[in-house]
Amino acid sequence: MSIGIIGSGTLGSNFARALAKKGISATISNSRGPESLSTFVEEIGASIKAGTVEEAASADIVLVALRWVDLKGALSALPAWNGRVVIDGTNAVEFLAPDSPDATDARNPLAVYGIKSVDLGEKYSSEVFSQFVPGARVVKAFNHNPGEALLEPKVSGGQRVLFYSGDDVAAKAEVGGIIEAAGFFPVDLGSLDVGGPLASLPFGALSTHSFVKINE
Repeated sequence: MSIGIIGSGTLGSNFARALAKKGISATISNSRGPESLSTFVEEIGASIKAGTVEEAASADIVLVALRWVDLKGALSALPAWNGRVVIDGTNAVEFLAPDSPDATDARNPLAVYGIKSVDLGEKYSSEVFSQFVPGARVVKAFNHNPGEALLEPKVSGGQRVLFYSGDDVAAKAEVGGIIEAAGFFPVDLGSLDVGGPLASLPFGALSTHSFVKINE
């Protein structure tokens, strides 16, 4: 089983670090090319290599760790997914420039956090995300906590809980296995239309909360 990572920001890079700590192999990529990641992969260990977006996207399981506004441009030109597993690590939010009018808009309750919600109409985020990866088996995961949380699978005497959801049982099992192998405690929230909204920022009831499975 091969793992690819599209995006090397906070989520993508810390997911790679979590895998590297356990010696799990993966290919990480970004829009700037493998050369821009050479120092990073040298630092975190031999199990992680840098590749092109196309190389990362060809893996059996691919984490998409991109900003919402970049999804269409980054994913639209990639080859067919052909039933491979794609992990939706995104949230439907837009990051605001500090000097933009939106950053001080009193009508936006999220402005204080430097973000605003993207209007998806009546759709939930993974429903829209799935349109960018036709033919993939989508699993929602790794999006409900800050990316820095992936650096600490063990906290407060237990394991950090990571939620995941999806409509394909086998795909969820594979992602749950990666979560467990990386040292976290996986919790299946069910189907995409149920679990996805629960764990999605900014308004998901389970998002931004740090749950810990206490080991007996």
